[in-house]
Amino acid sequence: MSCGHEREAGHMTKVERNGSDFVVAAPVLGEAFGLAEDEVRKAMHDAALTSRCEAGQEADEGCWRLSFRYKDRVFRLTLDAAWKALTSASFAAPRPPHDRG
Repeated sequence: MSCGHEREAGHMTKVERNGSDFVVAAPVLGEAFGLAEDEVRKAMHDAALTSRCEAGQEADEGCWRLSFRYKDRVFRLTLDAAWKALTSASFAAPRPPHDRG
């Protein structure tokens, strides 16, 4: 996970907790994927925009990595223990042929 070893988050990205879930505002995801807020909500509802949360282990204990996938793009945030975005990354990540939908 390398907490803090990707590009520094260029702006304060607000991340909240709702129980055990992380909540990232639709405008943040919209900016990352070039979508309007309503398109983000629809893509999430339709499972076209998916997310994954990983907890840091060993040296990265207390950090979190949130990854969002939409089509062939991934947007990733690395958070510290206070849920502050330390780094962000956006990159192409084509799905394997058997996983395209």
